[in-house]
Amino acid sequence: MSSDPRFTAMPDANGYFGPYGGQLVPPHLKQAMDDINLAYEEIRQREDFQQELAALFADYVGRPSPIFHARRLSEQLGGAQIHLKREDLNHTGAHKINHCLGEALLARFMGKTKVIAETGAGQHGVALATACALVGIPCEIHMGQVDIEKEHPNVTKMKILGCKLVAVTRGAATLKEAVDSAFEEYLKDPQNYLYAIGSVVGPHPFPKMVRDFQSIIGQEARGQFLARHGRLPDQVVACVGGGSNAMGIFTAFLEDAAVELVGIEPAGESLDKPGRHSATLSKGKPGELHGMACYVLEDAEGNPSAVHSIASGLDYPGVGPQHSYLKDIGRVNYQTATDQECLDAFMTLSRVEGIIPALESAHAVAWAIRTAPTLGKDSHILVNLSGRGDKDADYVAKLLGL
Repeated sequence: MSSDPRFTAMPDANGYFGPYGGQLVPPHLKQAMDDINLAYEEIRQREDFQQELAALFADYVGRPSPIFHARRLSEQLGGAQIHLKREDLNHTGAHKINHCLGEALLARFMGKTKVIAETGAGQHGVALATACALVGIPCEIHMGQVDIEKEHPNVTKMKILGCKLVAVTRGAATLKEAVDSAFEEYLKDPQNYLYAIGSVVGPHPFPKMVRDFQSIIGQEARGQFLARHGRLPDQVVACVGGGSNAMGIFTAFLEDAAVELVGIEPAGESLDKPGRHSATLSKGKPGELHGMACYVLEDAEGNPSAVHSIASGLDYPGVGPQHSYLKDIGRVNYQTATDQECLDAFMTLSRVEGIIPALESAHAVAWAIRTAPTLGKDSHILVNLSGRGDKDADYVAKLLGL
C-alpha cells in the first residue's frame, strides 16, 4: 500500500498539520519548545529508550490492552457488532498513562527538576503523578475547583502519589483555567520545568509527541482485530475533547480508506445552547488557543467560549490541530453525543456488560449504541474505551439518585 502524503508527513518541520498547529508562543518560549522537540527527536531514536518504554508498557501498564466483543450489548441492539478496546484496564485506569510515561522519561532525560501539568477529569493528573513517582521527579498538577469537587477519587489518588495539587478557582474553574494556571507556573522557569501537556494540544512538539506515545493503542488494535477477524472494523470511534485517545487509535487506521473514523464530541445540554456544550469541531471555527492554531469555540467578543460537558475531561474550547486538519480534509467524521445520551450509555454498558466506562468514553459508547441498529449484523464497530468510570461512579450515583 502506497503511503498517503496527507498523513505520513504530519506535522511538518514547523509543527503544522495543514494550517493548524505551530508554535504561537513568545520568542523565549519558542526556544524552550524547540529544545523539547530536539530532545524528543533524539530520545525516540534511541534503542535504550524504546526498550525501556516497551518494558514499562508491558510490565507496568499491562499492555497490550485487550479487545472485548460486547456480545450481549450487540444482541440487544440487533445490529452491528460492538467491540471495545479496553484502555480502561491500563494501570491508573485510562489511556493517559501511555504518554505520561513517555513525558516523564523525557523529563528525566532532559534533567528537569519539576514536571507541571493540568488535568480535567483527573486521569491525566493521576497518570502523570504515577509516572513521576516511578522516575523520581517532583510533580505539580493544576486542577479546576469544580473538577476537584466532581472527581474526588482522582484527587485523593494524586495526593497519595505525592504530587502537589493546585486548586484553580478563577473563571469557570474547569479545564481551560487549569491549563492557563499550569502554563503560568511553567513560564516561571521553562529551563528547569517541563510542562507535560495532557492531550494532543498546545504548541509544537506536543501534538506530535503525545500522538506518538498514544499511537500504541491503534497499532495494537489494528493487529488484534486483523488476527481475530481476518479483516478491519468498519468504524473506529473515540470521544474527542483535546483528542489524545482518538488520535491514539485513529493514527494506525488513517490510510485504511475503507475504515470510517468517527470522533464524538460533547453536545452537553444542547448544541443550540452556547456555553453549554464543548463541540469545538462541530460548532467552532479556526482560531488560536494555548500556543496553537486549531478550531476554537468563541464568544461574541472573540474570546474562548464558556464550555460544558458532563465529562470533565472533554470540556475544552479548543481541540488538537491534527483533528482540525482531519475534519477539513474529511478523513474523520466528527459527531456529537449529549449529556443524557452519555449517561444512558454509561448505565447501559455497566448493566449489560458489567463494564463501568468513564463518562468521557461513554460519549463514544453512546454513538455506537445509536448507530449499531442502523447497520447489518456483519458490520463491526470498534470503540476506544479510553478509561474506566471509578472516578465518575459517585457523581453519577448522586445525579441519578442511586
